Amino acid sequence: MDEVVLLNSQLEALEQNLPANVPQPDESNLPSFQLVEKGCTGDCDLVLPSSSQPSPQLLELSELPLGLPPACESIEHDLERHLCHPEELSLYGLRRAQRFLPRTVDTHSLLETSVSPALTTLSNHRSSSKVVEEVSLTAPGSTARTSTSLNRPHGPPGADVRGQPGNCFFWPGGMDGPQASLGGAPEVVGAEEVDFENDLLTVAPGFSAGMDFPTISSKAVSEPRSYASQLADLMSFNLDLNADRESDTSTDAVRPEHPQALITGDEEADRNLQSVLDMPTGAHTGVSAWRRQVAAAASQNDEWAVVVDPTDTVPDFHQRIPQMAHEYPFELDTFQKQAIVRLEEKQCVFVAAHTSAGKTVVAEYAIAMALKHMTKAIYTSPIKALSNQKFRDFKKTFGDVGLLTGDIQLNKEGACLIMTTEILRSMLYNGSDIVRDVEWVIFDEVHYINDAERGVVWEEVLIMLPDHANVILLSATIPNTKEFAGWVGRTKRKKVHVISTSKRPVPLEHYIYTGNSSKTSKERFLVVGPTGKFDEIGYKKAVEAKKGKTSAQADKFGPKGARNFASASQDMNIYKSLVDSLEKSEQLPVVCFTFSKKRCDENSKNLRTMDLTGSQEKSRIHTFFKQSVDKLKPADRILPQVKRMRDLLSRGIAVHHSGILPILKEVVEMLFQEGLVKLLFATETFAMGVNMPARTVVFDATQKHDGTNKRDLLPSEYIQMAGRAGRRGKDTTGTVIILAKQDVPYKDSLMKMMLGRATVLQSRFRLTYTMILNLMRTADFRVEDMMKRSFGEFAHQNKVPAQRVAEQHLRQQLETAPKLECSVCTVDLPDFYSDWSETGSLERELRAVVVSCPLAVKALSVGRVIVVETTPGQHCLGLVLDNAIVKGTRCLMALVLTNSSTAEQAYVKASESGIAGGFGVELAQDANAPTAEDAIGPQRIHVPPGAASKFSIMKVEPQCVVTITEQLLHPVRSDLILNDHANRQIPRFAAYPPCSQATTAAQQLMRLIEAYPFGPPALDPVSDFHIRGLEHREKFDRVNQMRSRLTNYCCISCPLLQQHYTVVQHSARIEEQLHQLQFMLSDESLELLPEYKQRVEVLQHLRYIDEDQSIKLKGKVAREMHNQEVLVTELLFNNKLTQLEPCEIVALLSCIVFQQKRCSEPKLTPVLKQGMKDILEVARGIAVIEGQCGLDVVPDECGNNLHFGLVEVVYEWARGMVRLLSYFASLLLCSL
Repeated sequence: MDEVVLLNSQLEALEQNLPANVPQPDESNLPSFQLVEKGCTGDCDLVLPSSSQPSPQLLELSELPLGLPPACESIEHDLERHLCHPEELSLYGLRRAQRFLPRTVDTHSLLETSVSPALTTLSNHRSSSKVVEEVSLTAPGSTARTSTSLNRPHGPPGADVRGQPGNCFFWPGGMDGPQASLGGAPEVVGAEEVDFENDLLTVAPGFSAGMDFPTISSKAVSEPRSYASQLADLMSFNLDLNADRESDTSTDAVRPEHPQALITGDEEADRNLQSVLDMPTGAHTGVSAWRRQVAAAASQNDEWAVVVDPTDTVPDFHQRIPQMAHEYPFELDTFQKQAIVRLEEKQCVFVAAHTSAGKTVVAEYAIAMALKHMTKAIYTSPIKALSNQKFRDFKKTFGDVGLLTGDIQLNKEGACLIMTTEILRSMLYNGSDIVRDVEWVIFDEVHYINDAERGVVWEEVLIMLPDHANVILLSATIPNTKEFAGWVGRTKRKKVHVISTSKRPVPLEHYIYTGNSSKTSKERFLVVGPTGKFDEIGYKKAVEAKKGKTSAQADKFGPKGARNFASASQDMNIYKSLVDSLEKSEQLPVVCFTFSKKRCDENSKNLRTMDLTGSQEKSRIHTFFKQSVDKLKPADRILPQVKRMRDLLSRGIAVHHSGILPILKEVVEMLFQEGLVKLLFATETFAMGVNMPARTVVFDATQKHDGTNKRDLLPSEYIQMAGRAGRRGKDTTGTVIILAKQDVPYKDSLMKMMLGRATVLQSRFRLTYTMILNLMRTADFRVEDMMKRSFGEFAHQNKVPAQRVAEQHLRQQLETAPKLECSVCTVDLPDFYSDWSETGSLERELRAVVVSCPLAVKALSVGRVIVVETTPGQHCLGLVLDNAIVKGTRCLMALVLTNSSTAEQAYVKASESGIAGGFGVELAQDANAPTAEDAIGPQRIHVPPGAASKFSIMKVEPQCVVTITEQLLHPVRSDLILNDHANRQIPRFAAYPPCSQATTAAQQLMRLIEAYPFGPPALDPVSDFHIRGLEHREKFDRVNQMRSRLTNYCCISCPLLQQHYTVVQHSARIEEQLHQLQFMLSDESLELLPEYKQRVEVLQHLRYIDEDQSIKLKGKVAREMHNQEVLVTELLFNNKLTQLEPCEIVALLSCIVFQQKRCSEPKLTPVLKQGMKDILEVARGIAVIEGQCGLDVVPDECGNNLHFGLVEVVYEWARGMVRLLSYFASLLLCSL
């Protein structure tokens, strides 16, 4: 049967469209129909028979031809069907569907077990007769992913050099924790006692809910134990009575005779107590005596740095070392013998000597010892040029030498591996297996730790080295060798022997060259001779010679002051005349240090007509250059730079800087060593440890641009470069020449540069995201541990052992302190002391504010009467004699009425706190809390006993000025009073009486005290000095409120208030010192801890780590990079590089490594321009987040460290284009 189904809405529309005159049909003639309910919403459908067929009898609903009408199933039924019958799901869209994987039952798998890990392993034992011995493993079954032990299994063969990103680093030496010594069984560290009642967690890390463990009541604990448990205890009881007797005897043996020895249990530890806090101690004489004892013992720390006597010539050197690991064809210097003796004793050494003094001998001997012991030695250098040169030298000497750089890996299995410090850091973080076999790590040019950008790498490596690796530090002469060696020794818990020499193997002569033509080529004036003394006569001759060449017109209209620039023609004439003079006097080869790559190239071009080589030398140069260049591709052999270098080398001239192709730099270095390069224009990097001495060194200028501004050369920089003059064994003296192109440098600048003190080593430790992410891989070694062991925290951490002893002493004092037993004062005296101490602190803070305001400074003129707090709770009248600013702080010189004993105490206190200076008495900045009587009512002015001559001239700090009065005394000859006081500080004039002007002023102050016992009327800070800041006004109001509240305490009615106040004050002081000690011993005292927390917050915001500081995927990617790691990671995960071609990606990322700021604007494609905008946008977003987390970052300046000047060149190079400008090509290869 055909049915026509009409909706209710359709029926209603039909009814509305019927005409009005249509007669109503008879009900008997109506067609048969039936309503069918649809679903469960109440809607119905009308079912009519077809007009072409007769109307059959309608069936019941259950007998409809199409079945029951559809109905909406409940959500519960639908969900149940999907969950219980996954096999009925559609074959499409399986990503959103639940998958059903049938499991095959395998009962035999229950019988299979994995092999148990070995509990022991075989280890080399070279220090005894045993070759191999069996040692226990600290964590059996551990892997490189889970353990920091050196005994863990080795990784795959391909990752033994660089390590793998997921590996844990080996446990750093010098730290308590999981040790892993190669020589024997690991040190067992006692586990901490765990309180199973209170220390157990109820919520697992990362979960929001946990489990509550019911506490056991005391009744349950006191229940009688069962017979079985008591029997078990009896069976396990130790019946060895002799052991108990021995323990009692040992206890009696260590029992101290005096109760005071219970403080530490060791008399030597008591003698080594250190002063940790410079804070006042009150009137308790015992504490004061203890503090003086602690301060006297402050310098008795264990010395990790052992300074070797430079006069010790080691006469028994050959007896102590009968068979050396490496023989030398020459007699060793004293410092070399001293170092070798320590190396044979397996001691760490720090060798500080001048450039070309022979420090490399120490490194060579360590490498020879590694070859002898079949271990490894790692030689690190700050630059690749030094690494390449040492590789060539050591390869000739030892043979088994490898080189590891960012792009080269030669003989990675060598006994001696040469690498940059960054490579070693990466190996340590990635758990390289080579570290297991390292016996010596040699840090050459360790003074490079002062570099602001890369200095942190040296500190990281020294901290992360394992315990079995010994350290050799090589450096130029520096002032603080002992301090730095002490830090290294304390960090690694090894003695570091400091060996230094001030002897230069080849003395230097320093000249000023004023010539500019062949006629004046002999104008060289000696300013510093071999003895190291400045020659005044030579300097004056140089000034006069240069002045004679200056025309009167230039003197009248030219620039004034020191000038050291010249035109291209002038430079050419100067160098021609100088080189001709040096060639005639046989003082070639010469290295000319120029602090600009551009000027190096220009100077070499200006000497295109100069030829310094003969025919045989030209042949050798041509042959060697051709053999070296033939290794390049044919297209690279015709680069403009290669052609220009071939022409320069053929004439004995060369250029060496970071813009030269690496292969050309190596060619220049090797030809210079052979003596075929006579004139070399080089930048400062050539002097960084590269052992290539010359006969003469020339300075093109004495100033350089350090990236921020132009400044004079530092003494260490000048000495480093000047030390290249003089070849040991060939020259008797080395010649250093400074070119005076326009003006002779100032005398003071020359003396400071040539004879000044070298730059001290300073900590450049800073936190990076890479460091944080790498250290978060293990829970045993925290970032806080790294910060504690940095060179910057050395001075503070060096006091930690004594601080712990002092903390124990303070706890003992707090336990034995007298207790308050007064029924009146016990109620509120502690609160009274707290409020009164807070009031005093606020008042001292406001005093500094009042004294520094402009109107108060104007009021504190000579003759103004002030009230001064000389000692806690003692106010004296004073007279202003002078008002000046000293080191950024306003200080007053005043005549104060006080007795001599009080003045002496104040002076001693100021001296102990480290702020004594000038002359006379200086008041302490942080005065102690006042007495109890000071809080009740106004305080009287102190009157010194005796005559009015009891006064002192004091240097009053702003915090000690109680009030500024309205009184102004005239006239006051303050200059005569101050001069008289200064004269009486001389011992022979100390007994002289004060001048009459001072006595008269003191008498006037005495009359004021008689008229105003509580002090003259004071000027109001708010109304008179107009201090109207909201913050200051609130503090003034709070002081007034607290002073009024102090009069309402019950304790002020006690007749023994002052005595009880002293008891409370004594205990409060001890607690305050104890809290400060605990703060200094905690991680909160670390200087970089706030920044660390801010950076962790940034990483959590960017989802590099989670709330539990577990590293996520983005963090794992970021920790593999060491430069702009967050920026590159965000670019990757934000799909900013997905749509780019490889050449475009490489070009855009060159902004991270390119450092040159001044360059032409690159011509970029629209895609590269958009990519540059995306990078800047991402960098700005990161900077905004960092600023929100508290870091000192300006979002608008985030792009200052990104330089896009090399994008065009890298893009064209990556596309395979051959025709490139030589300058840009050199920048490309060196930067990448």
